[in-house]
Amino acid sequence: MLHTLDIPEWKWDSISMDFITGLPKTRKKKDSIWVIVDRLTKSAHFLAVKVTDTAEKLTNLYIAEIVKLHVLEQN
Repeated sequence: MLHTLDIPEWKWDSISMDFITGLPKTRKKKDSIWVIVDRLTKSAHFLAVKVTDTAEKLTNLYIAEIVKLHVLEQN
């Protein structure tokens, strides 16, 4: 059964993400784009990644690129 998602009360409290794969490799061997979207503001980040990157590597990238920019705004 479908249900509606709650509307976030603060930016970057709720995100959606997806991967664009099958792209030509860059000089740094990246072949995918990780798209991370804030559900409230609809602002997005686009991060070059490898399709073989592990969950641990993506977590570290998320912390380095997203958390450092947006979590401090909330404090």
